[in-house]
Amino acid sequence: MSSKILCSTGALIGRPNGRNHRLLREFTKQLNCDGFEFMMYSTWYEKADEIVADLQEMQLCIPVMHCEKHIGEALGQNGEGEWETAFRLFEINCRMAEQLKAGKMVIHLWDGEFSDRNFANNRKALGELLPMAERYGLDLLVENVVCNVENPMKHWEELAEEYPQVHFVFDTKMAAFHDQMNLIYKKEYQWLWDKGHIKHLHVNDYGGGYMEWAKLRTLAIGEGNIDFEPFFRLIKEKNYTGDFTLEATAFNSEGVVDIEKINRSVEYVKSQILKEAE
Repeated sequence: MSSKILCSTGALIGRPNGRNHRLLREFTKQLNCDGFEFMMYSTWYEKADEIVADLQEMQLCIPVMHCEKHIGEALGQNGEGEWETAFRLFEINCRMAEQLKAGKMVIHLWDGEFSDRNFANNRKALGELLPMAERYGLDLLVENVVCNVENPMKHWEELAEEYPQVHFVFDTKMAAFHDQMNLIYKKEYQWLWDKGHIKHLHVNDYGGGYMEWAKLRTLAIGEGNIDFEPFFRLIKEKNYTGDFTLEATAFNSEGVVDIEKINRSVEYVKSQILKEAE
């Protein structure tokens, strides 16, 4: 099996356990995943070098880094001042990813309060982000993040038209939130696969209905209502060989991580890949 099944560090580390990145040393001994997608937090910029040094000492496998989310929010605001901040912080994320030997960087191109309200700003900014990421040896992947105004598939179409080289990460929960899981099976959206735009997958469940904000939680596979079997059949048909990331929050209010829950999801994805390969 060439694809790696990764666990997002955001599923393991959060406010209840002090966002203590050093906990990864013990978690990696207990998890059955093949590595991690490292999630950067806005509170970590001042100790970025320390965090990188610690992770390097742990010798963790980190093929993918998830860019700090507030960058997309800043890009969606009007005014060059916020862009200057966003680009400065993005470069810090790129430098960290390079040092961690990550080859891919996931970005929420739009996010937060502004979401896609000023999407023209975000679309224009991508023209500067792509070459910056490339200078650090990174494949920048735009995620189908939830929207307040339009929908992620519409924005992907716009981005692909302006930047034919753009690559995406497809998140099942984000798609289900906008009732767009069904679109990836339709003929008119096969260009996403056939032209090689989708380079990574976030495999998460969702338990709500169309744009049901109160239920916008990242659930482990089997805890929501997404039918994953046709999804795995499709990616096999499309000869997808990229990696997968599990992002469902696995810690409770005391910060204790449910390792077994993550391992069950890892085993499920492995079984689906192997079953479809038979």
